[in-house]
Amino acid sequence: MSAAAAPREAFDTFVGLEIHIQLDTRTKVFCGCPVAFGGDPNTRVCPICLGFPGVLPALNREAARMAYVVAQAMGCTLSAEAVFERKNYFYPDLPKNYQISQYGAPIGAGGALAAPLSPPRPVAIREVHLEEDAGKMIHAGDVSLLDFNRSGTPLVEIVTAPELRSGDEAIAFLQYFRRVVRHLDVCDGNMEEGSLRCDANVSVNRAGAGLGNKVEIKNLNSFKFVGRAVEFELDRQRRELQAGRTVQVETRHWNENRDVTQSMRVKESDSDYRYFPEPDLPPLRPDAAFLQSVEAGQVELPQALRDRLARQHGLTGAQAEFLSDERATAGVFERAVAAGAGAQQAARWLAGDVRRLLNRAGMTIAESPLTAERLSELMELIDSGAISGKIAKGVLESVVNDDLDPAEVVERQGLRLIADAAELDPYVDAAMAAFPEAAAQLRQGDGRPIGFLIGEVMKRTGGRAAPEPLRRILQARAGGR
Repeated sequence: MSAAAAPREAFDTFVGLEIHIQLDTRTKVFCGCPVAFGGDPNTRVCPICLGFPGVLPALNREAARMAYVVAQAMGCTLSAEAVFERKNYFYPDLPKNYQISQYGAPIGAGGALAAPLSPPRPVAIREVHLEEDAGKMIHAGDVSLLDFNRSGTPLVEIVTAPELRSGDEAIAFLQYFRRVVRHLDVCDGNMEEGSLRCDANVSVNRAGAGLGNKVEIKNLNSFKFVGRAVEFELDRQRRELQAGRTVQVETRHWNENRDVTQSMRVKESDSDYRYFPEPDLPPLRPDAAFLQSVEAGQVELPQALRDRLARQHGLTGAQAEFLSDERATAGVFERAVAAGAGAQQAARWLAGDVRRLLNRAGMTIAESPLTAERLSELMELIDSGAISGKIAKGVLESVVNDDLDPAEVVERQGLRLIADAAELDPYVDAAMAAFPEAAAQLRQGDGRPIGFLIGEVMKRTGGRAAPEPLRRILQARAGGR
């Protein structure tokens, strides 16, 4: 009899995220250069963001306001005196060899963000700080090119506690965080363009032993890569511990071509960065007016919005989830309902035909000509019997493509339903004449051809025959003329 297999060793896993978001300001954080994605390299730069000697930075107050808005939304204690410090390190995309960041007194600390994890729970936010972004390196064979257009872009870093447990949880938290900052209107969250980036801190230890040695995975720029990198690293560290080896404290990067993490360098400690207060920038001490503007920037966060929409309007979970994904969509929905549209009807149209049409056009609802008033007007045209649901789909397309009111589209294109018996009778006569067998069957009191004849009348009217009046006419013909 073979010996029993040894029990599988149990491990605890710990994942924390360092999330970086580029703020949607017009200009950079310490100079007046414009902020925009793309463009010719090194065309949106000046001596300040290029790090020339002797230049003086000046804080962008709108960037500071947005950073405080994020910190308050994360439930942080806001700093009464936020201090900027120099974080010293040497890299080609940071020509002055230090980054203006924060260390001892960030914008906010000690918060938490409730996230749709399984089970749902809040994740602690250690700190929120404001800093400048570095430039961009482009590697082409043996040559590395530098573009400093991004250098100096206002960057907020949000550091979570290591309370996530897996790659899936990291993805779920990051996706929800992206929704939050989009609702706050401080960042577009576009990972493809680098306006939202993430580093993951991953640690594995034997069950009950607490945190193990931490490995940082740098510059993850998609949800998929975050999940894969975290899961690979958790598995790698488990195997190291099972083999009796010690996990090296280090910084690694994700090789997306091989689906592995690879060592970059031994992990720096805070002392390696030699932080010291930035001598050219005074501490930021927000006054009452500034804090009022921060409060004015707060919005209902996506989970709370979803729950309220479902409860208040009797929506399904899927409907409420879709409507709360983008604040602009929820706004159109609620204003349309306030203007008289039915909640269920408006939700179905927004989640169905409106979404498909906007996706095809490559625009958001905020960018489109579809307003809450126009959506409500379209619903009223359907409910009043002026147009059918099928015709309404075409009307909606004209509203979006041609920037017209629904009623105007209906009148211009002659789409109003024909409900008057005197107008419908000639079309019924033509259909019955074209199909004498169906007509004879109907006259003999057999109502089975009614559906067929309705379809034929619809063809002749271009779908404009009002169904119920038409059905009543055909029923009256049964056994009659």
